[in-house]
Amino acid sequence: MDDSDAGRRKEDHIDIVLAGGRVASRVDAGFDRLRFVHCALPELDLDAVDLTTRVLGRTLKAPFLISAMTGGPARSEAINAHLAEAAQALGIALGVGSQRIAIENGSAGGLGADLRRRAPDILLLANLGAAQLLARDGGDVARRAVEMIGADALVIHLNPLQEAIQDGGDRDWRGVLDRIAALCAGLSAPVVVKEVGFGLSGAVARQLADCGVAALDVAGAGGTNWALVEGERGTGRSRAVAAAFADWGIPTADCVVQVRAACPDLLLIASGGIRHGVDAAKALRLGADLVGQAAGTLKAAVTSTAAVVEHFAQMTDQLRIACFATGAADLAALRRVPLVKAD
Repeated sequence: MDDSDAGRRKEDHIDIVLAGGRVASRVDAGFDRLRFVHCALPELDLDAVDLTTRVLGRTLKAPFLISAMTGGPARSEAINAHLAEAAQALGIALGVGSQRIAIENGSAGGLGADLRRRAPDILLLANLGAAQLLARDGGDVARRAVEMIGADALVIHLNPLQEAIQDGGDRDWRGVLDRIAALCAGLSAPVVVKEVGFGLSGAVARQLADCGVAALDVAGAGGTNWALVEGERGTGRSRAVAAAFADWGIPTADCVVQVRAACPDLLLIASGGIRHGVDAAKALRLGADLVGQAAGTLKAAVTSTAAVVEHFAQMTDQLRIACFATGAADLAALRRVPLVKAD
């Protein structure tokens, strides 16, 4: 696939995800199965509820990660500028989209030193696909991904199902686990591994933890289904093949429980179908340290910095009120409040 084809594919992804419905996972993320026990006497000052947390050496004002988004050259620079400026204003984390195109063709698309200048204080995560590690220069590409944006850590995303559906996708995944282990041993920055919307099982999470990863993002089912996204780009057989995977994946809530049990001490990020701050509160209660959102942020991301700030300010308000209404003065207390199965 040449650079122009890759750029068109990234533009298609943005348009398809913005269009919504047809590519939403048919799997429920699992948060509606759970309810907090309301505390009618919280004995708290709402404005004093503390949402700060420290992650990978950075202090965040709220436990939110703007998860990886991308776009072709026509949009990526503006999107990345909006996201970086918003993350800086909000004091939250930002994970960029795949840097493969920017590294291969030298066109940053907003993924250069300017990104860190816009957001000097945030937790900033670089991003590469796991299949890129299989190339002979995979380790060097990973190092360049971190250096080109001044990132605090590198995310390696796992997307085997998406690649299997995608025309010209990477089909041979033999040796990926060994390359991740080598990267963890050789890269100066921490390595984070995430799925792209079908979830990490407890067993896979344990394999990755044993490789030395610093954090995992479960990216469970319940949000955008990237098999369906690739199906929308195709015709005939590829679209029909993709349709069979509409209900594929592990619900996000289940992923968080499984991965926390398998990796009790590892930094854990919950993403996939997070709709609002109450979902975020449930994810944190189940064991997540940070909560990510991508597709739910996309409309704001293509609009303006102010739109992204407003979007996450609303989520922060919702999370703060959820803490208040459960009697939790901070995130540590939130992780101890009652959470029960819905009737």
